[in-house]
Amino acid sequence: MAFFKRTIKDVPIDHKTVLVRADYNVPLNKKGEISDDLRIRASIPTLEYLLKHHAKVVVMSHLGRPEGRDKSQSLEVVSERLAELLGKKVIFVDDCIGDKVVQAVKKAPADSVVLLENLRYYAEEEANDEKFAEKIAKSTGARYFVQDGFGVVHRAHASTDAITHFVPGVSGLLLEREYVTITSAMEHPKRPLVAVMGGAKISDKITVIERLVGVADRIVIGGAMANTFLKYKGYHVGASKVEDGKESVLDGIYSAAHDKSEGHADDFIMLPADLAVAKEVSEAASRRNIGLGEVAEDDIILDIGDQAIENMVNAVSGAKTVIWNGTLGYAELPEFAHGSARLALQLATDPEITSIIGGGDTADFVLKWDGNGGESFTHVSTGGGASLELMAGKKLPGVESLLDS
Repeated sequence: MAFFKRTIKDVPIDHKTVLVRADYNVPLNKKGEISDDLRIRASIPTLEYLLKHHAKVVVMSHLGRPEGRDKSQSLEVVSERLAELLGKKVIFVDDCIGDKVVQAVKKAPADSVVLLENLRYYAEEEANDEKFAEKIAKSTGARYFVQDGFGVVHRAHASTDAITHFVPGVSGLLLEREYVTITSAMEHPKRPLVAVMGGAKISDKITVIERLVGVADRIVIGGAMANTFLKYKGYHVGASKVEDGKESVLDGIYSAAHDKSEGHADDFIMLPADLAVAKEVSEAASRRNIGLGEVAEDDIILDIGDQAIENMVNAVSGAKTVIWNGTLGYAELPEFAHGSARLALQLATDPEITSIIGGGDTADFVLKWDGNGGESFTHVSTGGGASLELMAGKKLPGVESLLDS
Protein backbone atom coordinates (compact mmCIF):
# COMPACT_ATOMS: atom_id res chain seq x y z
CA MET A 1 0.00 0.00 0.00
CA ALA A 2 1.11 3.58 -0.66
CA PHE A 3 2.00 5.94 2.17
CA PHE A 4 -0.25 9.00 2.37
CA LYS A 5 2.47 11.47 3.38
CA ARG A 6 5.47 12.87 1.53
CA THR A 7 8.81 11.25 2.34
CA ILE A 8 12.43 12.32 1.97
CA LYS A 9 12.28 10.91 -1.57
CA ASP A 10 9.57 13.40 -2.55
CA VAL A 11 11.37 16.69 -1.74
CA PRO A 12 14.61 18.34 -3.01
CA ILE A 13 16.91 17.69 -0.03
CA ASP A 14 20.21 17.83 -1.97
CA HIS A 15 22.72 20.13 -0.24
CA LYS A 16 20.05 21.29 2.25
CA THR A 17 20.19 21.42 6.05
CA VAL A 18 17.72 18.80 7.25
CA LEU A 19 16.38 18.39 10.80
CA VAL A 20 15.59 14.77 11.72
CA ARG A 21 13.47 13.70 14.69
CA ALA A 22 14.79 10.28 15.65
CA ASP A 23 13.74 8.12 18.59
CA TYR A 24 16.93 7.43 20.51
CA ASN A 25 15.13 6.69 23.77
CA VAL A 26 17.26 3.59 24.25
CA PRO A 27 17.63 1.52 27.43
CA LEU A 28 20.80 2.15 29.46
CA ASN A 29 22.35 -0.25 31.98
CA LYS A 30 23.57 0.72 35.45
CA LYS A 31 26.89 1.83 33.97
CA GLY A 32 25.10 4.22 31.61
CA GLU A 33 25.88 2.05 28.57
CA ILE A 34 23.37 1.31 25.81
CA SER A 35 21.91 -2.17 26.38
CA ASP A 36 19.81 -2.30 23.17
CA ASP A 37 20.59 -0.18 20.11
CA LEU A 38 17.65 -1.25 17.88
CA ARG A 39 16.29 2.29 17.60
CA ILE A 40 19.68 3.70 16.64
CA ARG A 41 20.25 0.97 14.04
CA ALA A 42 16.75 1.50 12.65
CA SER A 43 17.51 5.18 11.96
CA ILE A 44 20.61 4.51 9.86
CA PRO A 45 18.94 4.02 6.42
CA THR A 46 17.30 7.47 6.62
CA LEU A 47 20.52 9.17 7.71
CA GLU A 48 22.55 7.41 5.02
CA TYR A 49 20.02 8.44 2.36
CA LEU A 50 20.26 12.08 3.45
CA LEU A 51 24.07 11.97 3.52
CA LYS A 52 24.16 10.40 0.06
CA HIS A 53 22.28 13.49 -1.14
CA HIS A 54 24.89 15.75 0.49
CA ALA A 55 22.50 17.06 3.14
CA LYS A 56 23.76 18.56 6.38
CA VAL A 57 21.91 16.38 8.90
CA VAL A 58 20.88 17.67 12.33
CA VAL A 59 19.32 15.00 14.57
CA MET A 60 17.20 15.59 17.67
CA SER A 61 15.73 13.12 20.16
CA HIS A 62 14.79 12.62 23.79
CA LEU A 63 16.11 10.08 26.28
CA GLY A 64 14.27 8.97 29.40
CA ARG A 65 12.30 11.31 31.64
CA PRO A 66 14.89 13.72 33.03
CA GLU A 67 13.96 16.45 35.47
CA GLY A 68 16.07 19.31 34.18
CA ARG A 69 19.63 18.74 32.98
CA ASP A 70 20.25 15.22 34.25
CA LYS A 71 23.64 14.17 32.84
CA SER A 72 22.76 10.50 33.26
CA GLN A 73 20.16 11.07 30.51
CA SER A 74 22.50 12.81 28.08
CA LEU A 75 22.48 11.74 24.42
CA GLU A 76 26.28 11.91 24.26
CA VAL A 77 26.48 8.13 24.70
CA VAL A 78 24.13 7.80 21.71
CA SER A 79 26.36 10.03 19.58
CA GLU A 80 29.25 7.61 20.14
CA ARG A 81 27.21 4.57 19.06
CA LEU A 82 25.71 6.47 16.13
CA ALA A 83 29.21 7.37 14.91
CA GLU A 84 30.23 3.69 15.05
CA LEU A 85 27.17 2.60 13.04
CA LEU A 86 27.54 5.34 10.43
CA GLY A 87 31.30 4.92 10.19
CA LYS A 88 31.84 8.67 10.46
CA LYS A 89 32.19 11.39 13.07
CA VAL A 90 29.03 12.69 14.74
CA ILE A 91 29.21 16.25 16.10
CA PHE A 92 27.52 16.34 19.52
CA VAL A 93 26.10 19.62 20.84
CA ASP A 94 25.20 19.79 24.55
CA ASP A 95 22.03 21.80 23.90
CA CYS A 96 19.12 21.69 21.44
CA ILE A 97 18.45 25.44 21.07
CA GLY A 98 20.51 28.63 21.16
CA ASP A 99 23.85 29.93 19.94
CA LYS A 100 25.77 26.67 20.55
CA VAL A 101 23.47 24.94 18.07
CA VAL A 102 23.62 27.86 15.59
CA GLN A 103 27.42 27.84 15.56
CA ALA A 104 27.79 24.04 15.44
CA VAL A 105 25.43 23.71 12.47
CA LYS A 106 27.01 26.68 10.67
CA LYS A 107 30.55 25.25 11.06
CA ALA A 108 29.55 21.69 10.17
CA PRO A 109 30.50 20.76 6.59
CA ALA A 110 28.05 19.27 4.10
CA ASP A 111 27.55 15.49 4.45
CA SER A 112 27.95 15.77 8.24
CA VAL A 113 25.77 14.68 11.17
CA VAL A 114 25.08 16.86 14.20
CA LEU A 115 23.29 15.34 17.21
CA LEU A 116 21.56 17.73 19.62
CA GLU A 117 21.17 17.22 23.37
CA ASN A 118 18.11 15.67 25.04
CA LEU A 119 14.95 17.60 24.10
CA ARG A 120 13.34 16.75 27.43
CA TYR A 121 15.86 18.85 29.31
CA TYR A 122 13.23 21.46 28.45
CA ALA A 123 9.68 21.07 29.80
CA GLU A 124 8.47 22.93 26.70
CA GLU A 125 9.11 19.80 24.59
CA GLU A 126 6.31 17.71 26.12
CA ALA A 127 4.09 20.81 26.35
CA ASN A 128 4.16 21.07 22.52
CA ASP A 129 5.30 24.66 23.02
CA GLU A 130 5.25 26.72 19.79
CA LYS A 131 8.01 29.12 20.88
CA PHE A 132 10.31 26.22 21.79
CA ALA A 133 9.69 24.60 18.41
CA GLU A 134 10.42 27.91 16.70
CA LYS A 135 13.72 28.18 18.60
CA ILE A 136 14.71 24.70 17.40
CA ALA A 137 13.84 25.64 13.81
CA LYS A 138 15.76 28.94 13.95
CA SER A 139 18.78 27.47 15.78
CA THR A 140 19.22 24.70 13.23
CA GLY A 141 18.30 26.72 10.13
CA ALA A 142 16.73 23.58 8.68
CA ARG A 143 15.05 23.68 5.27
CA TYR A 144 13.13 20.44 5.86
CA PHE A 145 12.00 18.51 8.93
CA VAL A 146 12.11 14.71 8.72
CA GLN A 147 9.97 12.71 11.15
CA ASP A 148 11.63 9.33 11.64
CA GLY A 149 10.94 8.67 15.34
CA PHE A 150 8.08 6.18 15.07
CA GLY A 151 8.15 5.60 18.83
CA VAL A 152 7.04 9.21 19.49
CA VAL A 153 4.54 9.98 16.71
CA HIS A 154 1.55 9.14 18.90
CA ARG A 155 2.42 12.18 21.03
CA ALA A 156 1.83 15.84 20.12
CA HIS A 157 5.13 17.32 21.36
CA ALA A 158 7.15 20.31 20.16
CA SER A 159 9.48 18.05 18.15
CA THR A 160 6.68 15.99 16.60
CA ASP A 161 3.87 18.50 16.03
CA ALA A 162 4.64 22.19 16.65
CA ILE A 163 7.94 21.98 14.72
CA THR A 164 5.99 21.46 11.47
CA HIS A 165 4.48 24.95 11.86
CA PHE A 166 7.96 26.36 11.17
CA VAL A 167 9.64 23.80 8.89
CA PRO A 168 7.85 21.70 6.23
CA GLY A 169 7.71 18.11 7.49
CA VAL A 170 8.14 14.84 5.60
CA SER A 171 8.57 11.21 6.63
CA GLY A 172 11.81 9.31 6.98
CA LEU A 173 12.26 5.77 5.69
CA LEU A 174 11.76 4.14 9.11
CA LEU A 175 8.47 5.92 9.80
CA GLU A 176 7.20 5.05 6.33
CA ARG A 177 8.13 1.37 6.77
CA GLU A 178 6.56 1.13 10.23
CA TYR A 179 3.33 2.79 9.13
CA VAL A 180 2.91 0.81 5.91
CA THR A 181 3.88 -2.55 7.46
CA ILE A 182 1.56 -2.30 10.46
CA THR A 183 -1.35 -0.74 8.55
CA SER A 184 -1.08 -3.35 5.77
CA ALA A 185 -1.15 -6.17 8.33
CA MET A 186 -4.33 -4.74 9.85
CA GLU A 187 -6.09 -3.83 6.61
CA HIS A 188 -4.77 -6.23 3.95
CA PRO A 189 -3.15 -9.21 5.75
CA LYS A 190 -2.13 -12.48 4.20
CA ARG A 191 -4.56 -14.93 5.78
CA PRO A 192 -4.99 -16.63 8.13
CA LEU A 193 -4.08 -13.77 10.50
CA VAL A 194 -3.43 -14.83 14.10
CA ALA A 195 -2.97 -12.15 16.76
CA VAL A 196 -1.09 -13.07 19.93
CA MET A 197 -1.75 -10.60 22.73
CA GLY A 198 0.08 -10.67 26.05
CA GLY A 199 1.51 -8.24 28.55
CA ALA A 200 0.00 -7.10 31.79
CA LYS A 201 -3.00 -4.90 31.10
CA ILE A 202 -6.17 -5.18 29.04
CA SER A 203 -6.69 -1.44 29.51
CA ASP A 204 -3.56 -0.70 27.41
CA LYS A 205 -4.90 -2.80 24.54
CA ILE A 206 -8.71 -2.60 24.66
CA THR A 207 -9.08 -0.74 21.37
CA VAL A 208 -6.53 -3.00 19.66
CA ILE A 209 -8.27 -6.19 20.83
CA GLU A 210 -11.65 -4.77 19.81
CA ARG A 211 -10.33 -4.02 16.33
CA LEU A 212 -8.57 -7.40 16.08
CA VAL A 213 -11.86 -9.18 16.75
CA GLY A 214 -13.03 -7.77 13.44
CA VAL A 215 -9.74 -8.28 11.60
CA ALA A 216 -8.06 -11.47 12.87
CA ASP A 217 -8.92 -15.08 12.16
CA ARG A 218 -7.95 -16.05 15.70
CA ILE A 219 -6.72 -14.31 18.85
CA VAL A 220 -4.40 -15.99 21.38
CA ILE A 221 -4.33 -14.44 24.87
CA GLY A 222 -1.38 -14.85 27.25
CA GLY A 223 0.61 -12.91 29.84
CA ALA A 224 -0.94 -11.40 32.95
CA MET A 225 -3.74 -10.21 30.67
CA ALA A 226 -4.90 -13.83 30.45
CA ASN A 227 -5.45 -13.87 34.24
CA THR A 228 -8.15 -11.22 33.88
CA PHE A 229 -9.79 -13.19 31.05
CA LEU A 230 -9.65 -16.41 33.11
CA LYS A 231 -11.14 -14.74 36.17
CA TYR A 232 -13.92 -13.35 33.97
CA LYS A 233 -14.57 -16.93 32.80
CA GLY A 234 -14.95 -18.08 36.40
CA TYR A 235 -11.52 -19.59 37.05
CA HIS A 236 -9.67 -19.02 40.32
CA VAL A 237 -6.36 -17.17 39.77
CA GLY A 238 -4.92 -17.21 43.30
CA ALA A 239 -2.49 -14.37 44.10
CA SER A 240 -1.96 -13.53 40.43
CA LYS A 241 -1.99 -10.06 38.93
CA VAL A 242 -5.44 -9.15 37.56
CA GLU A 243 -7.28 -6.03 36.43
CA ASP A 244 -10.58 -5.61 38.25
CA GLY A 245 -13.60 -3.81 36.87
CA LYS A 246 -13.14 -4.97 33.27
CA GLU A 247 -16.31 -7.10 33.07
CA SER A 248 -18.18 -4.73 30.77
CA VAL A 249 -15.15 -4.46 28.47
CA LEU A 250 -14.86 -8.24 28.26
CA ASP A 251 -18.63 -8.53 27.76
CA GLY A 252 -18.25 -6.35 24.67
CA ILE A 253 -15.21 -8.25 23.37
CA TYR A 254 -16.90 -11.63 23.77
CA SER A 255 -20.16 -10.38 22.27
CA ALA A 256 -18.29 -9.19 19.16
CA ALA A 257 -16.29 -12.43 19.05
CA HIS A 258 -19.52 -14.45 19.33
CA ASP A 259 -20.97 -12.67 16.32
CA LYS A 260 -17.73 -12.91 14.33
CA SER A 261 -17.26 -16.64 14.99
CA GLU A 262 -20.93 -17.63 14.67
CA GLY A 263 -21.16 -18.65 18.32
CA HIS A 264 -17.65 -20.10 18.74
CA ALA A 265 -16.11 -17.23 20.73
CA ASP A 266 -14.16 -19.58 23.01
CA ASP A 267 -12.38 -21.08 20.00
CA PHE A 268 -11.84 -17.70 18.33
CA ILE A 269 -10.33 -16.22 21.54
CA MET A 270 -7.88 -18.87 22.74
CA LEU A 271 -7.12 -18.75 26.47
CA PRO A 272 -4.40 -20.87 28.15
CA ALA A 273 -5.40 -24.52 28.65
CA ASP A 274 -3.00 -24.79 31.57
CA LEU A 275 -0.66 -22.55 33.54
CA ALA A 276 2.84 -22.21 34.97
CA VAL A 277 2.82 -20.94 38.56
CA ALA A 278 5.14 -20.21 41.47
CA LYS A 279 4.78 -19.05 45.07
CA GLU A 280 6.94 -15.96 44.51
CA VAL A 281 8.36 -13.82 41.71
CA SER A 282 12.12 -14.36 41.95
CA GLU A 283 15.10 -16.02 40.29
CA ALA A 284 14.80 -18.79 42.88
CA ALA A 285 11.16 -19.54 42.04
CA SER A 286 10.56 -22.98 40.54
CA ARG A 287 8.10 -23.45 37.68
CA ARG A 288 5.09 -25.69 38.36
CA ASN A 289 2.73 -26.68 35.57
CA ILE A 290 -0.92 -27.03 36.69
CA GLY A 291 -4.42 -27.27 35.26
CA LEU A 292 -6.86 -24.36 35.18
CA GLY A 293 -8.79 -25.63 38.21
CA GLU A 294 -5.70 -26.28 40.37
CA VAL A 295 -4.57 -22.73 41.25
CA ALA A 296 -4.05 -22.40 45.03
CA GLU A 297 -4.67 -19.21 47.02
CA ASP A 298 -0.95 -18.37 47.16
CA ASP A 299 -0.11 -19.40 43.57
CA ILE A 300 1.05 -16.68 41.16
CA ILE A 301 0.44 -17.38 37.46
CA LEU A 302 3.67 -16.41 35.67
CA ASP A 303 3.47 -18.09 32.25
CA ILE A 304 1.23 -20.16 30.04
CA GLY A 305 1.54 -23.91 30.63
CA ASP A 306 3.01 -26.69 28.48
CA GLN A 307 -0.29 -27.65 26.84
CA ALA A 308 -1.12 -23.98 26.25
CA ILE A 309 2.24 -23.57 24.52
CA GLU A 310 1.49 -26.50 22.20
CA ASN A 311 -1.99 -25.14 21.46
CA MET A 312 -0.53 -21.73 20.66
CA VAL A 313 2.11 -23.21 18.34
CA ASN A 314 -0.58 -25.19 16.51
CA ALA A 315 -2.68 -22.04 16.11
CA VAL A 316 0.26 -20.05 14.77
CA SER A 317 1.80 -22.75 12.57
CA GLY A 318 -0.92 -22.48 9.94
CA ALA A 319 -0.93 -18.68 9.88
CA LYS A 320 0.36 -16.49 7.06
CA THR A 321 0.45 -13.35 9.25
CA VAL A 322 1.11 -13.18 13.01
CA ILE A 323 0.88 -9.98 15.00
CA TRP A 324 2.48 -10.38 18.43
CA ASN A 325 2.18 -7.73 21.13
CA GLY A 326 3.03 -8.50 24.76
CA THR A 327 5.11 -11.28 26.30
CA LEU A 328 3.22 -14.44 27.31
CA GLY A 329 4.64 -14.65 30.81
CA TYR A 330 6.99 -13.00 33.27
CA ALA A 331 9.70 -13.24 30.63
CA GLU A 332 12.36 -11.38 32.65
CA LEU A 333 12.81 -14.70 34.48
CA PRO A 334 14.00 -17.55 32.19
CA GLU A 335 11.80 -20.08 34.01
CA PHE A 336 8.73 -18.12 32.93
CA ALA A 337 9.82 -17.17 29.43
CA HIS A 338 8.99 -20.61 27.97
CA GLY A 339 5.83 -19.47 26.20
CA SER A 340 7.41 -16.33 24.75
CA ALA A 341 10.56 -18.19 23.67
CA ARG A 342 8.57 -20.96 21.98
CA LEU A 343 6.49 -18.42 20.07
CA ALA A 344 9.64 -16.55 19.03
CA LEU A 345 11.15 -19.82 17.78
CA GLN A 346 8.05 -20.66 15.74
CA LEU A 347 7.95 -17.23 14.11
CA ALA A 348 11.69 -17.15 13.46
CA THR A 349 11.84 -20.57 11.80
CA ASP A 350 8.65 -20.61 9.69
CA PRO A 351 9.36 -18.82 6.37
CA GLU A 352 5.64 -18.83 5.50
CA ILE A 353 4.76 -16.47 8.35
CA THR A 354 4.88 -12.69 8.07
CA SER A 355 5.72 -11.84 11.68
CA ILE A 356 5.08 -8.38 13.09
CA ILE A 357 6.42 -7.85 16.59
CA GLY A 358 5.00 -4.95 18.61
CA GLY A 359 7.47 -2.58 20.25
CA GLY A 360 8.19 -2.09 23.93
CA ASP A 361 8.63 -5.21 26.09
CA THR A 362 7.88 -7.58 23.20
CA ALA A 363 10.64 -6.08 21.05
CA ASP A 364 13.03 -6.10 24.02
CA PHE A 365 12.35 -9.80 24.56
CA VAL A 366 12.79 -10.96 20.96
CA LEU A 367 15.96 -8.91 20.54
CA LYS A 368 17.49 -10.59 23.59
CA TRP A 369 16.23 -13.98 22.37
CA ASP A 370 17.35 -13.54 18.77
CA GLY A 371 21.07 -13.72 18.09
CA ASN A 372 20.45 -11.99 14.78
CA GLY A 373 19.50 -8.47 15.91
CA GLY A 374 15.81 -9.03 15.19
CA GLU A 375 16.46 -10.05 11.56
CA SER A 376 14.83 -13.44 12.21
CA PHE A 377 11.42 -11.70 12.14
CA THR A 378 9.69 -9.84 9.32
CA HIS A 379 9.29 -6.64 11.33
CA VAL A 380 10.25 -5.68 14.88
CA SER A 381 8.59 -2.35 15.67
CA THR A 382 10.55 0.46 17.31
CA GLY A 383 7.36 1.91 18.84
CA GLY A 384 5.36 0.52 21.76
CA GLY A 385 2.47 2.94 22.27
CA ALA A 386 2.67 4.15 18.67
CA SER A 387 2.30 0.63 17.24
CA LEU A 388 -0.68 -0.07 19.53
CA GLU A 389 -2.45 3.15 18.53
CA LEU A 390 -1.77 2.51 14.85
CA MET A 391 -3.13 -1.04 15.16
CA ALA A 392 -6.21 0.41 16.86
CA GLY A 393 -6.78 2.65 13.83
CA LYS A 394 -6.07 5.90 15.67
CA LYS A 395 -4.56 8.96 14.00
CA LEU A 396 -1.00 9.76 15.09
CA PRO A 397 -0.24 13.49 15.63
CA GLY A 398 3.37 13.17 14.48
CA VAL A 399 2.24 11.66 11.19
CA GLU A 400 -0.81 13.84 10.59
CA SER A 401 1.33 17.00 10.85
CA LEU A 402 3.49 16.03 7.84
CA LEU A 403 2.97 17.17 4.24
CA ASP A 404 0.37 15.13 2.33
CA SER A 405 1.62 13.12 -0.62
